[in-house]
Amino acid sequence: MEKIESSGQDLLLGAHVSIAGGVEKAFARGEAIGATAIQIFTRNASRWQAKPLSAATIRAFRAARSESSIKYVASHDSYLINLASPDPELRRKSILTFLDELQRCSQLGICDLVMHPGAHMGQGRDAGLRTLVESFRSILAEAPENVRILVENTAGQGSCLGAQFADLAEIFSHLPQGNFAVCLDSCHAFAAGYDLATQEGYAASIAEIERLLGLESLALFHLNDSKKPLGARVDRHEHVGQGEIGRDGFALLMTDRRFRTLPKIIETPGGEDNCHDLENLALLRKLAAATDTR
Repeated sequence: MEKIESSGQDLLLGAHVSIAGGVEKAFARGEAIGATAIQIFTRNASRWQAKPLSAATIRAFRAARSESSIKYVASHDSYLINLASPDPELRRKSILTFLDELQRCSQLGICDLVMHPGAHMGQGRDAGLRTLVESFRSILAEAPENVRILVENTAGQGSCLGAQFADLAEIFSHLPQGNFAVCLDSCHAFAAGYDLATQEGYAASIAEIERLLGLESLALFHLNDSKKPLGARVDRHEHVGQGEIGRDGFALLMTDRRFRTLPKIIETPGGEDNCHDLENLALLRKLAAATDTR
């Protein structure tokens, strides 16, 4: 196999970083770990209520971004949101909060918003997917056009939707193209039964994405190892190379040239003085240093 040495400087690679003290602080935190890509929350992810972004905050964020070496920014929505909920009140709150998330991204100039498909809460997969699609249709009627929705695959814990790539394909088949893409989380995929740890399993998993969704649907990777074994359907992130996927699994992804230019984000705790972020990102760059020609 032909190898091409790379410095890794062309990679869009980074971490989810804190916005404590102001959303504009995220860029300095990303730069401190050598990131070229970051993910943030634009509001408290554990509360329904959030103060509107002030004009001063928006200006500060945009100014910090213009001066930063960070090339890609995504936002992740609130963990409270469940657009597939059968509870009318929870669904209503989820739609309103998700619309607020989209608007905040638009104001800040963030083009991608990552979200989880939600949980069917006992109504069953098919009904849950229908409810989710209905919620998306309501949202699109009011959503800003300059923000893309990245639907993240899940581990399938409890009644969570989106563990199978077929779930994502079903969602997208009922929605406008161009408004949606996929955020692929390695830990979630592995926990859902996709064996990213072996060459054969990795190839089969990517082939399934290509068949059901098309590789062009992939817009962002969350690179998290898994504390739990293959198919456990439990979402527990581990540092890169220290879990069940292991170094070899991440080497397969990092040396896949089809995804070379796609942004990749780690979501594990950064550690004291960013020690874990620095170690994880250094390992990923090392794994990417020899890139194959697939």
